[in-house]
Amino acid sequence: MRFVFALLISVLSLFYFLPFAIAFYKKRINTGAIFALNLFLGWSLIGWVIALVWALKAEHTI
Repeated sequence: MRFVFALLISVLSLFYFLPFAIAFYKKRINTGAIFALNLFLGWSLIGWVIALVWALKAEHTI
């Protein structure tokens, strides 16, 4: 039972930090800001969605 609980917590944690993982993988300039938003406001669905959209949004360079 403990193994299942630990596995569930691990999977949920990975899903929680999905926006940060995407930003890190895409080597975004603002990965730190996305991580902070995800860490502090990701518990609310709105904060998590904003972090996800921000991580997926295309960067425009001048």
